[in-house]
Amino acid sequence: MLFNFKIYMAHKAPIAKKISHVHDIHGHQRIDNYHWMTERDAPEVIDYLKKENDYYDASTAHTNQLKDDLFNEIKGRIKEDDESVPYLLNGYWYISKMETGESYPYYYRRKDGSEEQELLFNVNEMAVGNEYYKLTSMNISPDNKLVAYGVDTKGRREYTIYIKNLETGEIFENYLELTTGGSVWANDNKTLFFTRKDQQTLRANKIYKYQIGTPAASNQLIFEEKDEIFNCFVYKTMSERFIMIKSSATLSDEVRFIDADQPDSEFKLVQERLPEMEYSVSHYKDSFYIMTNKDEATNFKIMKTAIETPQMENWVDFIAHDPEVLLEDFDLFENYFVISDRFNGLNRIRIKAWDNTVDYFLPFNNETYTAFTSANFQFKTNKLRYNYNSMTTPPSVIEFDMETREEIVLKTQPIEDPNFNPDNYVSERVWATAVDGVKVPISLVYRKDKKNPDGNPLLQYGYGSYGSTIDPYFSISRLSLLDRGFVFAIAHIRGGEYLGREWYETGKMFEKRNTFTDFIACSKFLIEEKYTTSQHLYASGGSAGGLLMGAIINMAPGLYNGILSAVPFVDVVTTMLDDSIPLTTGEYDEWGNPNNKDSYEYMLSYSPYDQVIAQSYPNMLVTTGYHDSQVQYWEPAKWVAKLRELKKDDHLLLFKTDLSSGHSGASGRYDALKEVAIDFAFLLDLENINN
Repeated sequence: MLFNFKIYMAHKAPIAKKISHVHDIHGHQRIDNYHWMTERDAPEVIDYLKKENDYYDASTAHTNQLKDDLFNEIKGRIKEDDESVPYLLNGYWYISKMETGESYPYYYRRKDGSEEQELLFNVNEMAVGNEYYKLTSMNISPDNKLVAYGVDTKGRREYTIYIKNLETGEIFENYLELTTGGSVWANDNKTLFFTRKDQQTLRANKIYKYQIGTPAASNQLIFEEKDEIFNCFVYKTMSERFIMIKSSATLSDEVRFIDADQPDSEFKLVQERLPEMEYSVSHYKDSFYIMTNKDEATNFKIMKTAIETPQMENWVDFIAHDPEVLLEDFDLFENYFVISDRFNGLNRIRIKAWDNTVDYFLPFNNETYTAFTSANFQFKTNKLRYNYNSMTTPPSVIEFDMETREEIVLKTQPIEDPNFNPDNYVSERVWATAVDGVKVPISLVYRKDKKNPDGNPLLQYGYGSYGSTIDPYFSISRLSLLDRGFVFAIAHIRGGEYLGREWYETGKMFEKRNTFTDFIACSKFLIEEKYTTSQHLYASGGSAGGLLMGAIINMAPGLYNGILSAVPFVDVVTTMLDDSIPLTTGEYDEWGNPNNKDSYEYMLSYSPYDQVIAQSYPNMLVTTGYHDSQVQYWEPAKWVAKLRELKKDDHLLLFKTDLSSGHSGASGRYDALKEVAIDFAFLLDLENINN
């Protein structure tokens, strides 16, 4: 091995007690010796988590200087007194700023044509006394006098909505609890629609209407989503004309609407939900524009219908389905219709005039990149704002004139390092062959002068679930690995939508194992092509990507020297059998319902916790948040305990729980950088790189 195990072996790993618990279903019994860890706040559970944290601290004490150096190095690249590109909304320019030494942003606005700035929020002051603090979903009333915003102080994504008078600075004493954080103003400036979560499951299942100035308890329930596999939310069309309620499951949608000028009217149905039919609705003039997979449009198409007759039988094609092109989103402007799609894995932005006189794509020439529209809140404009970056190019915010086709780079993320030169790095896209012959793309980046013909240390990242695509992106923190000789790879495995909707469909449910075997095939390809070797190959993933990590180390443990697994979803069967846990029922269409025997047996075949066996495993660092509402802390805790019990090696196994955060980790920007430094120090220590 590449580092001195005596350092680690000097500290004794915690051994969790075993209490037999039997899960019995479908005539099959599973023995779970660590089920006791699900007792949240039980003293013995907290004690065990603290012992694991102590073991982590003791075992990595020799890397403390390296962690500090990495943190300061990454922090040193960041322009600490940075600010966002202002955007115009309803006559005001909005901007956020970060100040040197501060962990949270300041939010300002100024009236169009004025230079005088108005401070909306100083989140640093608001966060005082909280270990975790997140402000989200600032929603300005149409008359610009009030703002509704969500606050989470635990990291469980349980937001309280507060309302602030922007003229007086008063925060109203009535607040709305257990919400998603988001809200929608009716055009009367006094009616607020918001979504509330179920207390137990945290499913977003109820839409309420609140009148400003009335007691919070006077909220009126206007819609309840009773189907447990659906969530619901409320939004306003860009035209400001309609308020929409959308119910959504993995494979089905249903949308209702009212006129935003008439908040007390009854919501009308666009189209009732149908199995495996998805649709979303936007508005332009006298029509609704609908992106849908109707008529077996696997990669989606766009249809339109009159507002007065919104039912499906009246929908007509506007942008036809293309089996080679995945439609992802669209933006509506007064003169132009902007389509975001994906062809052969790469983002495209298509500009189309309503009168059909113009139809073209923005030119992107890089081999692998990310581009997407953003912050387009003005309807009557020819200016399109979009973001662009690649694995070697820092993110830029670009304003494109859809009429003249001229563009202005409004801002490129500054890199506060005089030695940084994007020309020192190279990115490329290569293709591995999966076990069934399918070609799987991989995006790579490395430093040119550090590339070793016999292989480099390599960190391979993957996710591969929910149709979520991990595009090739730039990372300031990643430079610390690249500059020390690491190659970084993103495996675009099935379960995401990198190569279209079918790429997702063939990586879920009864084809979920494709996600894991694709990732392993990518690893083997990178070794065969001498990008790395097994002794220097590392893998990383979080949440559903943590499931991926758990699966690959069971299936191919000798392929990797080290694993980073963050908030990992590893106790798949037990979690999906417990419908009291947040997200469970809404994800049956992703993983399967283990109450059905065939799904149970298939899920059991790859569930990382259930498939831990007596064998050697790679070095591992597992991290979680105690308040995580998406993947409960006990999943990684149980998994680590079982690995400690059964693994047949002296490789490193570390488990660190942030007792004050949730699924997304720490809330302050500096705390988040410290988490990155922890991960990088683990990898560099395994490589015996100590500076």
